Amino acid sequence: MIKATVNGQSPFTIQTGKEISCNEQIVDWSAIQVPAGSYSIIMDGHSYTAQVLKVDRDAKTVTLEIAQQVYEVSLEEPIDQLLAAMGIKDALAHKVNDIKAPMPGLVLKVLVEPGQAIRKGDPVLVLEAMKMENVFKSATDAVVKAIKVNPGVAVEKGEVLIVLE
Repeated sequence: MIKATVNGQSPFTIQTGKEISCNEQIVDWSAIQVPAGSYSIIMDGHSYTAQVLKVDRDAKTVTLEIAQQVYEVSLEEPIDQLLAAMGIKDALAHKVNDIKAPMPGLVLKVLVEPGQAIRKGDPVLVLEAMKMENVFKSATDAVVKAIKVNPGVAVEKGEVLIVLE
């Protein structure tokens, strides 16, 4: 059984097998991918077109557009539900402790400071590499533990730039 939450509202359950049910009600539906990259869905006699806008496999979320409405769907698989019931919900979460330089470059700006709480997607540093400015963003919610570089300093590939906790 999968739990799905749409736009942060109350979760509902999806059961798969011979038949598919939603909140223990059998759902008659079918879907196919159409050439434009969207999906044609027929559910309970109604036709819908869904466009997948974003898939975040780590966060287990999918952002869809259906009839000019945007929906963010969060999915909880059985293992996620078991871990939550055991009180270790984030045990499988990917922990990131360091932000490293993916290539040699020059640090232009450091946008955070030690002790600062940051959220996933927040910009933390600007690195110039191959004549392009690259903005590094946090891959997770964290607190900046240490900054290992200063603006104007050249860095090598793999060098630790910022340590997160």
